[in-house]
Amino acid sequence: MTSLPEKVSVLTALFLFLMISLIYIGNQGSKFQIVTSPGAPPLKELQVKGIDLLERAVFIERQDRLQRECQTYKRRQNALQLNVSHYTPEAIWDNKEVLDHIIVDQKHQLLYCYVPKVACTNWKRTLLYLSGSTNVTKPIDIPSDYVHRTGVFPKLSNFSEEHAAHMLKTFTTFLIVRHPFERLLSAYRNKLEQKSSSSKYFQTRIGRHIIKTYRKNPSNHSLQYGHDVTFSEFATYLGTENGPGGEYNEHWKPIHQLCAPCAIRYDIIGKYETLYDDADYLLHQLGEPTSAFPRYAHPSNTTATLGKYFGTLSVDLLRKMYSVYETDFRLFGYNLQEFLGFEID
Repeated sequence: MTSLPEKVSVLTALFLFLMISLIYIGNQGSKFQIVTSPGAPPLKELQVKGIDLLERAVFIERQDRLQRECQTYKRRQNALQLNVSHYTPEAIWDNKEVLDHIIVDQKHQLLYCYVPKVACTNWKRTLLYLSGSTNVTKPIDIPSDYVHRTGVFPKLSNFSEEHAAHMLKTFTTFLIVRHPFERLLSAYRNKLEQKSSSSKYFQTRIGRHIIKTYRKNPSNHSLQYGHDVTFSEFATYLGTENGPGGEYNEHWKPIHQLCAPCAIRYDIIGKYETLYDDADYLLHQLGEPTSAFPRYAHPSNTTATLGKYFGTLSVDLLRKMYSVYETDFRLFGYNLQEFLGFEID
């Protein structure tokens, strides 16, 4: 469900959209170019296939907000005489991590920047299923560990700069985002709190270090296995060792560092909070059945438990955590009030 402020923004965007764009949407579809802010790169022509204008306005509003916040960020960094070259389109060719996170679907002329803990497993299943390269009857039947293997999907980094640049200009680009703290908590619970075989790698490699560094008088058992890291210890580790400009594991690395949304123009910015609606929209644009995206009664979420975990953190530590993810909060229109009941000054 969208919040009241977002609904107001969407309605405003729809009004402006109707005023500046005279388009015809029929059953056969039509092309149009969205008018953007002065100085912003033009959007690619998109095929619109008989969709509701209000639905389209949601994505326009998200794009416009992102553009405004990117410009604000650059002005703020310039005022502080800090480097902003990593937010320019030219810089992405030197950023292999970003290029490695962009999946290329040549069949649908689609580029997808996947973000761990934001339904990326199911989106990878969907794209693999639609490619016709599997013999399963339902995307959910594709093993989750398989879709994350190296080499399953072509990445933008596999292509020459000239070819990759052409695809960025002509293919539809999309990104799915999530509330930064909800995504962070999901990563902690999945990788450090759970007692599963898939968690052992993170517990052994990262959990042991966190316990050794941040726990007073740890037991030999905890030091050996790293299986009982508390959320407060994890938050301290992130705020102390990584910091806003530090190196992160991709499961909790800020989205703007993984996908460079201020340097790459994403045509469709989906949100985890409206996952199924956004999936329907994108699949409709691709001419594919909406049933291709796996459905559950409720998408996995950690909203109900945010207070339980973040309530263990001091205000100072919350401020540190917010500073780490502040850019994601601003770029994608998230806040703390709706989840924690208060903002951090």
